Amino acid sequence: MTTTTAKPDLPTSIKATLPAVRWWPLLSVAGALTALLLVLSGRHGYHLDELYTRAASQHLDWGQIDQPPLVALVARLEIMVFGDSLTAFRIVPALLIGVVVILAAFIARELGANQRAQLLATIAAAASGLALHTGHILGTNNFDVLVWVVVCWLAIRLARTRDYRLWLVMGAVVGFGLHAKYLLALLLLSLAAGILLCGPREALRSWKLVAGVVIAAVIAAPVLVWQVMHGWPQVEMSKALSTALDTLSRVSFIPMQILMIGLFLSPVWIAGLVGLLRRPQWRPYRFIGVAYLFMVVLLLVIGGQAAYASALQFVLLATGCVMVEQWARTVTRKYLFGAAVGLNLVTSAVLMLPVFPIQTYAGNPVLQELAIVQFDQAGWPELTAQAAAIYRGLPAADQAHAIFYGNHYGQAGALDKYGPQYGLPHAYSGHNSYADFGQPTDDKTVVITIGVDRAQFSKLFARCEPHGKFDIDLPVSDRGQEFMVCRQPRESWSLLWPKLRWIGFQCPYTAKAVTATSTEGCT
Repeated sequence: MTTTTAKPDLPTSIKATLPAVRWWPLLSVAGALTALLLVLSGRHGYHLDELYTRAASQHLDWGQIDQPPLVALVARLEIMVFGDSLTAFRIVPALLIGVVVILAAFIARELGANQRAQLLATIAAAASGLALHTGHILGTNNFDVLVWVVVCWLAIRLARTRDYRLWLVMGAVVGFGLHAKYLLALLLLSLAAGILLCGPREALRSWKLVAGVVIAAVIAAPVLVWQVMHGWPQVEMSKALSTALDTLSRVSFIPMQILMIGLFLSPVWIAGLVGLLRRPQWRPYRFIGVAYLFMVVLLLVIGGQAAYASALQFVLLATGCVMVEQWARTVTRKYLFGAAVGLNLVTSAVLMLPVFPIQTYAGNPVLQELAIVQFDQAGWPELTAQAAAIYRGLPAADQAHAIFYGNHYGQAGALDKYGPQYGLPHAYSGHNSYADFGQPTDDKTVVITIGVDRAQFSKLFARCEPHGKFDIDLPVSDRGQEFMVCRQPRESWSLLWPKLRWIGFQCPYTAKAVTATSTEGCT
């Protein structure tokens, strides 16, 4: 005999038919955002993480020490299809964020939003700092934000419909998402806590949840097996990041919560949080608000970055727009909301996108402090040019046996990108997975280093000579780091290379490398 578990009666607000969707307004907003991002995509330069990803795209594997393989694969496909240029590199991020802002409308719709509120949710999402930043730079966040928003949308829909087949869909999405970023585990833990505390708890008793977990595990198996076979380096990397950024993360936690969505739209996502926690008709979805609060507490405890909660804030922003539509029924209130969106778009664009020349950011004290992401995209051609000058100053005999070594992956990635135009030899780094992209052969006896620990290298080579420092008039994080020329390795590279490998984070504006065993972080 087959038995089934009857679904509980659903409140009228949950049973109600959803409002219709008007696609053209939503697509127009998403298209305008994507177009803006593509227009600005070629300005300034590659982000240091993009330089790393570009190098990783030539060494594909089922995983990297600090991230899963999906983004490197996407980079490889972009280069093959569109060419090896900065704009080509950023096509996928611009397209993906267009999908994400439309999903904001669908989240609002699940909460009963009419077509006007759906459009407001899409507009507010497109004007958020998260959308502008994520849509500009190719990285793990592109797919991570998409997956987080999709999972939250499906979870809200499951709570509304009690259609437990959605567990299977969520399992597939989670399995795919784990190929992009392991941080997804934080969302799953937070949602589980929210559902356990607020319901719908009966959804956790469905066998389809177990089936969804199996689907996720099967899809994610290759990247999880890679981690197991390599000793879970992601755990070591996470510990190093926590140590490096612990103090900074705690001090900047609240400002970053505001910055990631934007100052002028923060009242909207906060209203969405309050509405989820207090509105009786939204009680079935209260777990989303609790999940956000749970994640905030968790991040503060473990020293995680505030940006990790930004995708949940994005969901709360969509929720808040449902309330705004009901509030903004007078002309004055409509203008207030319109002004908030416009001001948020302008301020977030200035901070997150290269709307001004890089010298403008460098010359303004406020922008120097708030628009740090701009300087992570600058200085790489200049670094390569100065490294090339040192290489050209070597005797011809030394040039034939020379390589470059960058202390962190951004330096090596910059030389890998811009070095060929100067005829430079290959660049290496022992940082994270760059160490797996190749090691020098024993005929390479001259090493031009950037930003390394002089004491360490002096022990590994017969002699090391300083050759100046990276000189640039921009406040980039590598400014002032030392160049050296080291000769005659004391051991073969097969014995030397393990001593140069390191997993962790190099503190900006210093050459300090923080690993899982470090006792102090960045200051």
